[in-house]
Amino acid sequence: MDKIVVLDFGSQYSHLICRRIREFSVYAELVPFDISYEELQKHNPKGIIFSGGPSSVYSSEAPMPENKIFEMNLPLLGICYGHQLIVNKYGGKVKRANKEYGSSLLTIDNDKDLLNGVGESVRAWMSHGDEAEQIPPGFQVIGHTESAKAAAIASEEKSVYGIQFHPEVVHTEQGTEILKNFVLKVCNAKQEWTMEGFIESSVEKISKIEGNVLCGVSGGIDSTVAALLIHKAIGDRLKCVFVNNGLLRLNEEKEIEEMFRDNFKVNFSPVDASQEFLGKLKGISDPEEKRKIVGEEFVRVFTNFAEKSGPFKWLAQGTLYPDVIESGVSKGPAAVIKSHHNVGGLPEWLNLEILEPLRELYKDEVRQIAKILNVPEKLFMRHPFPGPGLSVRIIGEVTPSKLEICKIASKIVEDELLEANLYSKVWQAYAAVGDDRAVGVVGDERKYGNIVMIRVVDSIDAMTADWTRLPHGLLEKISNRITNEIEDVTWVTYTISSKPPATIEPQ
Repeated sequence: MDKIVVLDFGSQYSHLICRRIREFSVYAELVPFDISYEELQKHNPKGIIFSGGPSSVYSSEAPMPENKIFEMNLPLLGICYGHQLIVNKYGGKVKRANKEYGSSLLTIDNDKDLLNGVGESVRAWMSHGDEAEQIPPGFQVIGHTESAKAAAIASEEKSVYGIQFHPEVVHTEQGTEILKNFVLKVCNAKQEWTMEGFIESSVEKISKIEGNVLCGVSGGIDSTVAALLIHKAIGDRLKCVFVNNGLLRLNEEKEIEEMFRDNFKVNFSPVDASQEFLGKLKGISDPEEKRKIVGEEFVRVFTNFAEKSGPFKWLAQGTLYPDVIESGVSKGPAAVIKSHHNVGGLPEWLNLEILEPLRELYKDEVRQIAKILNVPEKLFMRHPFPGPGLSVRIIGEVTPSKLEICKIASKIVEDELLEANLYSKVWQAYAAVGDDRAVGVVGDERKYGNIVMIRVVDSIDAMTADWTRLPHGLLEKISNRITNEIEDVTWVTYTISSKPPATIEPQ
């Protein structure tokens, strides 16, 4: 299978490059920036992309690829920091510039090859503090913005390109077309990456493992698809356990039991550990500490279950690419955003090996697999739900009062989106609550109650997200229902921060 290799120089967008390329059925893989020339050769790539990153090429600690990589005579595309690496390597000059962050108008100076078919100008997403002051000999400027005179450069002879902007981010118009031009026209890569092929290869790999597998299922799409893939490979050697941690959506534990018993022919055991989880979270306000407590308690419950119902050799999880990236355990130098219960929160004393069949996939790819495996549409179109449950949507300590508010308010948000035929058109929607309180008036009396935050976002893969512009009438209806139906709530707010700089979940 033809492959594009992306060298990760620490950008939070690095994996987005891979995701965009996979959208047009070419496999893309992320590797560390300091991968050896010999190891990179083993990947046999059709082309190489240098990602962006937070460093400056003239810094003494700037991450640099091996020099031999430039001599592989493969098509090369540098993005942002990668663009500056190319300028620096081939004899140009990079200088410190005024930081440019956000959308800029990119004017196309040469529409051959990389920028073919994107138009005379497009909006491009910038995020940089350095720029090319002098381009290398043999290169030409193929695109510029008002502040970056060499926003896109090319050496057609070498098939080497550099762009100062981020085509992988949805804010860049025609960004996917630019990547497609590089991958399909410059690299001549074949479009061979499909989810049908992934299922076939995954089942073949998993069928070769020895021992029984314990899979924690949450009722979400990730763990469900992971369980179905494993079951397809090893049958009854898989046992699924559903842990009610007390941090689920309203009445979710009953819905999940019914779903698994009615739709899937797998070994399924429910465990009610809600009191244990809530007890461990009592008095804990720090978001990272809450995540790790939930993660450790999950594994403790699984381990206890395994000792009683085993023997098991493997613990299976529905870990996805974004989980790995944001937990700081991706292959590059990206910063840690937050730990995930099935990645960063695993304790050292875990005595089961980890099986993560979806670790290299994005959410929409998992949904494609779910469709192929005949998972009911109601499940695979359901909004993502965090592994640590409502503990990350309750800011501060998890209390019975805040938990009830979070559950009921979120249900109201989902119900109203369904009623308005908008639920399937947004990526994620929920209500969060913290310790802040505000004065309200009920009847003629003053009331001091909680503030509920509504969060609704649009996204493709959760790597970036934009807040959803809901109709004002719908927002009013949601607010009225929450304040009328939940006694302890006086105010409802709507969150309008996008990712970045915010994250989708508040904690």
